[in-house]
Amino acid sequence: MFSGIIEHQGHVSAARRLDRDLDITVATGIPDLSLGESIAVNGVCLTVTSFDAAGNATFFISSETLDRTALGRIGAGHTVNLERAVTPATRLSGHIVQGHVDGTGHLLAVEPAGEARHITFSIPARLRRYLVEKGSITIDGISLTLNAVGEPGAEGCTPDAFRIALMIIPHTWEHTTLGALKAGDAVNIEVDVIAKYVESVCQYR
Repeated sequence: MFSGIIEHQGHVSAARRLDRDLDITVATGIPDLSLGESIAVNGVCLTVTSFDAAGNATFFISSETLDRTALGRIGAGHTVNLERAVTPATRLSGHIVQGHVDGTGHLLAVEPAGEARHITFSIPARLRRYLVEKGSITIDGISLTLNAVGEPGAEGCTPDAFRIALMIIPHTWEHTTLGALKAGDAVNIEVDVIAKYVESVCQYR
């Protein structure tokens, strides 16, 4: 489990295609890695399959994960958001994040708002029922607050997508990969798992 608070920005030093799978090596900057530990890489829970004393870690990404996330766009030279799994003593500064991606969205626009940035994304319509204004969402592993939630087909979106808006403070902009995104770039989306549990309870009560 994670909290959506980015601890490090890692740099991908190698990305090797293995038939339908992908193997990446990331300079994590984490000196005390453990074999088999879980790390959220751009919001996707991955397992450390090997590492060295310098903090270079290798992750295996299966075809299933590539099909369901935006990790397929990662290559050597890319920067990624990293978070280690929380401990029982960790402050939950963000929200409960599993590292299980629900879908991918696309950056629509970035607009200055004082020192902050107002950013909008296009999100798959099937995720609309899990999102509320001022609720939580995870984008590329970052716990963020929703400022506005549109409706499928509105604001120039197709019927299978809708628009969300968020306000990004300077610290988040500078210490995550958000600042490097360009219009049209794909991002990993994870909705609040509590909303999914509530839906399940109501459906099968």
